[in-house]
Amino acid sequence: MTLIIIRSLVLYFITTKAFSGTTPVFCSMSTLSSAPERRKKTITMTFRLDEGVVTTLRGESEHSHTSLNTLVNQILQRYAEWDIYEPKLGFISLSRPVAAELFNRVSKQEIMHLAEHIGKNATNDAALFMRAKMDINSFLSWLELRMETSSVEISHNVEGDIHTYVMKHDLGENYSLYQKTVLELIFRDIFGKNIDCKISNTMLSFRFST
Repeated sequence: MTLIIIRSLVLYFITTKAFSGTTPVFCSMSTLSSAPERRKKTITMTFRLDEGVVTTLRGESEHSHTSLNTLVNQILQRYAEWDIYEPKLGFISLSRPVAAELFNRVSKQEIMHLAEHIGKNATNDAALFMRAKMDINSFLSWLELRMETSSVEISHNVEGDIHTYVMKHDLGENYSLYQKTVLELIFRDIFGKNIDCKISNTMLSFRFST
């Protein structure tokens, strides 16, 4: 799988001496468990598709033990909710090994500078553009969607008014530090909330109260 990365972050790495002679980039995050979806209104439509496409879809539906109807709906939903925005927001794809190596090559000071001066605004702008508003619910909804299109596994647990997210990424401590800094800035500066965030080489967790 690939990781979604923002073009402005790539440009930052390109101008960083730490990447002299290498191909710079940056990544973003994942799969997130969410509450059961509300029953949605559906309509019936007919499409004419290439036979090869249908064969591929049927094979994938059998492999994933998912009905063909469900699989096609998931594909179209992802396109409508995420893929259609990628070129407009300057997102590009990056493989996991490359992302891990790039993060490892940058100092912690540079990672925090990147998060503070580029990452926070890039994340806020993307969420606002796709959701047309920026509150905690819309941001977390956007974050969940972004995770579903990337390769970081995330769990979400609610106990009373305490929300806890745990991210498993296996991309190194610098990736955790980047995400920690961006999330702390967004919650503090935009939502007026503090979050309790812990990081390691493979995991990041944060919690907050509503």
